[in-house]
Amino acid sequence: MRRKHAWSAMLAVVLVTGALHAAPAQAASQLVVDLGSSTGALRYGATGFLYGLGDEGIPNETMLAALKPQVTAQKAPDGLQHPNGDALKVAPMFKRAGGREIQIYMQDVYKQWPYENLGINDYLAKVDTMVRKVVADPYRTSYVYVPFNEPDQIWYGGNLNGFLNDYRTVYRRIRSLDPGARIAGPNFASYRSADLRTFMQFARDNAVLPDVTTWHELGDDFFTGWHTHYADYRAIESALGISPRPITINEYGRFSGDLGVPGNLVQFVAKFENSKVDGCLAYWTTAGGLNDLVTRNNQATGGWWLYKWYGELTGNTVAVTPPSPGGSLQGLAALDQGKKQARVIFGGNNPASGTYDTNLVIKGIPGALGTTVHAAVWGVDDTGLNPSPGPYKVTEADFTPSGGQITIPLTGLKGSSAYHVIVTPDKDPTAGSRYEAEYAAAPGAITYGPVSSADGGATFVVTAPSDGYYNVDLRYSASAARTARLRLNGSDLTDVTLPATLPATLPAAASWSTVTTKVFLAAGINRLEVNAAGANVDYLDVSATTGTITAYEAESSANTLGGAARVAANSAASGGKYVGYVGAGAANTLRFNNVTVASAGRYRLVVTYANGELGEGASNYNSNIVDRYADISVNGGAAQRHYFRNTLGWSNYRTTVVDVTLAAGANTITFGNSSAGYAPDIDRIQIAKPVG
Repeated sequence: MRRKHAWSAMLAVVLVTGALHAAPAQAASQLVVDLGSSTGALRYGATGFLYGLGDEGIPNETMLAALKPQVTAQKAPDGLQHPNGDALKVAPMFKRAGGREIQIYMQDVYKQWPYENLGINDYLAKVDTMVRKVVADPYRTSYVYVPFNEPDQIWYGGNLNGFLNDYRTVYRRIRSLDPGARIAGPNFASYRSADLRTFMQFARDNAVLPDVTTWHELGDDFFTGWHTHYADYRAIESALGISPRPITINEYGRFSGDLGVPGNLVQFVAKFENSKVDGCLAYWTTAGGLNDLVTRNNQATGGWWLYKWYGELTGNTVAVTPPSPGGSLQGLAALDQGKKQARVIFGGNNPASGTYDTNLVIKGIPGALGTTVHAAVWGVDDTGLNPSPGPYKVTEADFTPSGGQITIPLTGLKGSSAYHVIVTPDKDPTAGSRYEAEYAAAPGAITYGPVSSADGGATFVVTAPSDGYYNVDLRYSASAARTARLRLNGSDLTDVTLPATLPATLPAAASWSTVTTKVFLAAGINRLEVNAAGANVDYLDVSATTGTITAYEAESSANTLGGAARVAANSAASGGKYVGYVGAGAANTLRFNNVTVASAGRYRLVVTYANGELGEGASNYNSNIVDRYADISVNGGAAQRHYFRNTLGWSNYRTTVVDVTLAAGANTITFGNSSAGYAPDIDRIQIAKPVG
């Protein structure tokens, strides 16, 4: 179930800092976190997407990997429902980013919505073709077949028996071609208790039980009724003698008001994690943007930060008691004993308007956190589809637990915002632009405080307001000269020398020093990984600086246009001109000549482009955007294919960054697309060293 979307304008970027409020005389609500009551291992199940991935690199892989993704639901192989989102084509990126499971919406092989009903034999022929493609795919064990989508509304409305018989037929056909197949169902459009009971009983009696049970939560009733739905389904399994199935709510979020809104989305995240089920954000807008968590392909909306916080929870989840099970204020929390750290995520004011007050009560605080604990409260606001400036500090203070309990009084919280609390042993206040090592993601079980190579390094997620150079200040300590390896967005960047901070006979943590590296960052989210062998890392500071960036205009007479490629005017382009009609045939190319660098090596190629193409597919919902691609060749060598996120208009120019290897002196960079499709309109390119 999806809809079209109207695009909004850029919001002003504002960073807000608050202070700890005095305890209100009578708190409006109370959210209780019990660190002493473990509820099991983290599942991260709510981090799923329906058509959240469009093509390779759409969205930027960094945007996906930072969220610890679990499940994505995508189009049938070579399906006609939408121009992008093919399950098999996005699988390599999803798996590289750590994704667990890819559900295939098999009926999306059809072009229309509702799906054209050409009879079960027509569908079975298509099933045969799809399954054979999946069986031949290297990621076949990661796929889950979803043979029917919302059958209670499409093809089988009012005809449950017809659906049951066809489900059995298709299930058996899939298994005959792929004996190890995992199959999901029934995929009703909403929770339908009686029909679900009938379905499960039929599936049991006919040996066609789904490996994953699926339905959708798209209505207001989710907020007050989720636990009733979940408990009822588990009771159905128990009554029928069926072993508990994994559950995936593969479409969640209402038609409007939920996607991208942190204060509403936190309700889904909290409830799905507490129930240990998976969920996929509903597809109401455009493909390839993680369902409104990502804008402009590599920039975060407010909602993205909520899921980033969720992915950074470690240890085990603990009991959280909201003011009421079906109320607006909800939360989840986790305790990592090894890291000496607890985290709480909360929010919600449905409808998401106005402000509210609450007392956050944290009890069961383990003695390992010390006699004084430090609590930092962060917030993130709703920015719609505009880039978010990122989290802001609401308050930060030290607390002395009494009976293992502290109370953090908070007032004036925003209903549309989400909040993140990090509780650690006593520490210094956090600077506004600082990325603390103990808050960063680390593969090992780090103890509280600085991170060393023994902890497996640390990955800092930083946001850059624009493409350009930034000073990365690394604060560290080391008893002898060491080397730190910096990695950016999954690739090696540079090695940094760390001089000794004090004699080897003294403890390294007693003295600190800072080294600065100038790094080119792309606008939006970047992952900076620090591996410092034999050294301790305290924090990173990131600040904008200047550096050499060389620009080349596409319309320059120094370039070579091949075939139909030509210069055209657009006042929104740099210099008022761009080059279009690149592609749709091998001869139609744009070649930048004399791209000159002083030394050979890897460079950042920043491409400014526009792409407003809409493609075919179902015509009564969604904007069927096309992510055009270009094959980019340096000095006539092998081309690399790069997809360009749709800019939602031909006068909306955006940038994307591609790594290229250049020779010393003059180089050529050629854009083409030998398929029937075009490359995007090219405005200009810029060349910059990765490290200034």
